[in-house]
Amino acid sequence: MGLHSSQKKHFPLRGIDGVVQLFDAELRKSEPDLALLSLVLGFVEHFLAVNRVIPINVPGVRFEPLEPDCPTSCFPTVELGMISALYERFTAQIRGAVDLSQFRRTASGSSRELVKKVSDVIWNSLSRSYFKDRAHIQSLFSLITGTKLDSSGVAFAVVAACQVLGLKDVHLALSEDHAWVIFGKNGEETAEVTWHGKGNEDRRGQTVNTGVNEKSWLYLKGSYMKCDRNMEVAFMVCAINPSLDLHTDSSELLQLQQKLLWLLYERGDLDRYPMAMGTLADLEDQDPIPGKENPLKIHLKAVSSAEKHYNNEHIYPYMYLAGFHYRHRNVRDALRGWAEAAQVMQDYNYFREDEEIYKEFFDIANDVIPTLLKETSAAAESPSEGPEGEDGPEKDQPKQQAAAFSALQDPECFAHLLRFYDGICKWEEGSPTPVLHVGWATYLVQSLSRFDAQIRQKVTIITKEPETQDDDDQSSEDLREGRRRVPRRESKLEEQSPPLPAAPNSPTSQNPTDQPKKIGEGGGRRRSSQSLRAGDTEGKAKSPSPDSSPASQQQQQAAASTHCPVVTFQSEKMKGMKELLCAAKVNSSAIKLQLTAQSQVQMKRQKSTPAGDYSMSFMKRQRKAL
Repeated sequence: MGLHSSQKKHFPLRGIDGVVQLFDAELRKSEPDLALLSLVLGFVEHFLAVNRVIPINVPGVRFEPLEPDCPTSCFPTVELGMISALYERFTAQIRGAVDLSQFRRTASGSSRELVKKVSDVIWNSLSRSYFKDRAHIQSLFSLITGTKLDSSGVAFAVVAACQVLGLKDVHLALSEDHAWVIFGKNGEETAEVTWHGKGNEDRRGQTVNTGVNEKSWLYLKGSYMKCDRNMEVAFMVCAINPSLDLHTDSSELLQLQQKLLWLLYERGDLDRYPMAMGTLADLEDQDPIPGKENPLKIHLKAVSSAEKHYNNEHIYPYMYLAGFHYRHRNVRDALRGWAEAAQVMQDYNYFREDEEIYKEFFDIANDVIPTLLKETSAAAESPSEGPEGEDGPEKDQPKQQAAAFSALQDPECFAHLLRFYDGICKWEEGSPTPVLHVGWATYLVQSLSRFDAQIRQKVTIITKEPETQDDDDQSSEDLREGRRRVPRRESKLEEQSPPLPAAPNSPTSQNPTDQPKKIGEGGGRRRSSQSLRAGDTEGKAKSPSPDSSPASQQQQQAAASTHCPVVTFQSEKMKGMKELLCAAKVNSSAIKLQLTAQSQVQMKRQKSTPAGDYSMSFMKRQRKAL
């Protein structure tokens, strides 16, 4: 069974508008044809990014200029014959390999065995050996013509194949770095259908419950996206890769992606897809379309969507927002966005499969923030040059200099920096894999030093103590038991409770902390009250909570009366550095020792790795541009 006459009438597709019209027509249906749309996008991407050659040298493919007066900007004409042949080949392959009569189907939907069989068909059609993290292998065009797919491409191909078989209950599930499928009544069943990371090992057919229960970022603690068909179309649009090389993008593919995302956004199909809204806002920021919505407003809608639909447990909406402010050199709001991302991250446990988000935070902490503060410091110190009234870059220099000086003299900026590192430290607590090392500490000291002592001392720091246990004897017994069971190299609680021996230079001695709070206790605050969309100032004093100590309440009230920003530390490492952070002189040695020490928490006993799990070479996978 091939294409319907209603689909064929759109061909040939000429230019960007022709492709957009086909997508518009399919999105108006209850079941947009995923296979057809993926083949079209793959065809266009192949001839604009993979095999970008002189048009006359491609037999059977016609190119037309996007604009009459711009012959260098060409777009391949998508002919019916080629797309129809590829479509029939894909559908025949799926229908020929899967006999539905061999699998039971209940009223609630498809069976796990059937979903596993479909994933086997896609898996077995791939080449045995190829670089699975290369660009431009995410579409069905790559599968049919080159037998190659990347990780998320395999998951999408399984869903498209299930649609060909009439399995309407099988849909795509997406976290921020992984994809699998959901099926059954209301999508209650989950099944892995692809790999993650560098390894070829897979968990096909297994549920994602283990990853959800471990609180790893890869599975978002269960707050992942459960796609409908239109969201699956949005996924393939977001997966368009316009890169020609490491430094150049295809302007035609960027325009196509931007217009398709606007089509989906204006239809409301991105309301539950925060990352797609972030992608659209970035495209609009780089090349705005007249009359369209402001990119900052779209970023804020993405944050609001994550809060509303996903329990505010997505990281990238804040990353996109901070990146927007960073590009516009808005230091305070950029730091606020990164701090919000870290505050969300603190409720997760770090596993090696979360290396992508680790690299994001590592780059921000050890490259982006130090560079931003260095440039801000240089701009604040540089004298204004050039004659008065002169036009050009010099005209705006006093304004930029004032903004830079204001950022370094703003206690709010310092408070956001502290909240960022507090979230990272809290993320490490209770995790089976360490996060922080001396490299982090070096750049933390560098960033702290950008702020004068009088600015740092304007920030009120509150250390939230663990809640009192009902049975102190039982609590201490549990702690002693934890000391015996935890490997010696992982945590020496007896040595960590007193102040660090190498911090005698610190201005004041640090008090030993009580038994730390376990992950999740007291951290159930929702950041919706601190929403960027609401526009409230971050870090301002909040009303004292019933469980706060009298001292904490007094600190909050004093800060509120003086309008000083307030930061409440959740992590044990940042609590231990409270006095160091506000000292007249930054004690780099003491800060480095404190930050790189083993987390002062009772490490949870980790379950043994299941046989189907796999390991990756940490920090070796190159990040693929998307």
